[in-house]
Amino acid sequence: MRRPLRQALWAGLAAALAVAAVPVTAAFGAGSLTASFTATSDWGTGHEVRVTVTNGTDAAVSTWRVEFDLPAGTTISSFWDADVTRSGDHYVAVQKSWAGSLAPGATFSWGYIGTGGYRAPLTCTINGAACGGASDPTATPPTTPPTTAPPTTPPATDPPPAGQKVVGYFAQWGVYARNYHVKNIHTSGSASKLTHILYAFGNTTGGRCTIGDSYADYERAYTAAESVDGVADTWDQPLRGSFNQLRKLKRMYPHLKVIWSFGGWTWSGGFTQAAQNPAAFAESCYNLVEDPRWADVFDGIDIDWEYPNACGLTCDTSGPNAFKNLIAALRARFGPSALVTAAITADGSTGGKIDAADYAGAIGNLDWLMPMTYDYFGAWAAQGPTAPHSPLYSYDGIPQQGFWSDAAIQKLKSKGIPASKLLLGIGFYGRGWTGVTQSAPGGTATGPAPGTYEAGVEDYKVLRNTCPATGTIAGTAYARCGSNWWSYDTPATIGGKMAYVRSQGLGGSFFWELSGDTSNGELITAISNGLR
Repeated sequence: MRRPLRQALWAGLAAALAVAAVPVTAAFGAGSLTASFTATSDWGTGHEVRVTVTNGTDAAVSTWRVEFDLPAGTTISSFWDADVTRSGDHYVAVQKSWAGSLAPGATFSWGYIGTGGYRAPLTCTINGAACGGASDPTATPPTTPPTTAPPTTPPATDPPPAGQKVVGYFAQWGVYARNYHVKNIHTSGSASKLTHILYAFGNTTGGRCTIGDSYADYERAYTAAESVDGVADTWDQPLRGSFNQLRKLKRMYPHLKVIWSFGGWTWSGGFTQAAQNPAAFAESCYNLVEDPRWADVFDGIDIDWEYPNACGLTCDTSGPNAFKNLIAALRARFGPSALVTAAITADGSTGGKIDAADYAGAIGNLDWLMPMTYDYFGAWAAQGPTAPHSPLYSYDGIPQQGFWSDAAIQKLKSKGIPASKLLLGIGFYGRGWTGVTQSAPGGTATGPAPGTYEAGVEDYKVLRNTCPATGTIAGTAYARCGSNWWSYDTPATIGGKMAYVRSQGLGGSFFWELSGDTSNGELITAISNGLR
């Protein structure tokens, strides 16, 4: 599973700068380039807006610039997916360097948080013309939705069919550079489609469960604009941070369960010591998860050990029974009503990581298992060959036998693990190489492709615009843009994978991780719809 180290970086609003109007030229054919403003959330003291740029012309638009004036007293406090500068009540938004050209008929969305109730811009132009495509450059085409209070009762939901699970990871470090918070789970529409949230990660040190990041977890103070319910944290509040925001989200969506996940790629090394005394480890985990400050937030514990009796970032030699014994101790301490789950290897090769531990022996004490059916291939093999990181099936020329999703599922089922306790993994990101000249998989490369946060890795919400998929293989998608080659899942390939989930009688699907999706939840919508 993708596990970048936490980057303790705060994303702040750009300093107010005086901006001179500089015309931006673009080649246009028939039609217009437009921009529309939609309030996706309004809680009276603040609001969230999605701005959608649409290329209605018959030619690609190399760059766009949206200029608008907000009514006095309305200001932008934070923004994402565009660079925004301000001079008084006048704002200028330009596309990020990674956004690339906008193809004919394509759209691109960015957003911002504003103070006060939503009020439409007074004027708006895009590349010097009216945002609505009108001839008058001062026309005000943005839509003005009705102002509404934040929901106090659960909004209408359309959850997956009974028994099907949609489980998504929320990465604690996303609140820093990514500026992704629990509130985004609500505003994207994802909360109504999820059945469970995995909060990643708690640490494993000294043979026990420990806090991973106290600031992100329970200390960070949220403003009204950032908060799920529009209510700001106070200095003397007993619980703040993401834990308190998750509590608020659960009140808004009572069907949601939240599970605290421990370990991950970076913090799995501690499981080796934990395996020496499983009962003591389980006791420490219970005391932490059920801490009175946040006991109502969590519905159980998830173990993400990468990998028992095998090698990940570090190597473990605890033996094939270590995982089974650890899970048994956790179930004994947490009791029958708590959720106990695990994310595990998806190495389906003969003698591979699945064969290294007794996962079947642990399944009786687990609610479900999540084989991480992604990250099979990537630019850690710097010269290639290029290969999709999340193939559903094998294909001619696949670099490693057993490195595809179906191989892992079938191996786990053959060991006696019920299909209903297996969830298929989906990555909300792509892996890529640079220096590639061949469009089809199997090409050579010179290294990892540039990524926003990590070389060789990029979010789906970025790739869908910068490097749209040009082909599919083995049930997933790939694309070559210039010398960069990427593989990732799209709504269409996710639909195919969910058909596989249904045909195999699996318990549902899980994904890493929420911030990689679009602001309107394209991928989680594909998962939810595909399970019907």
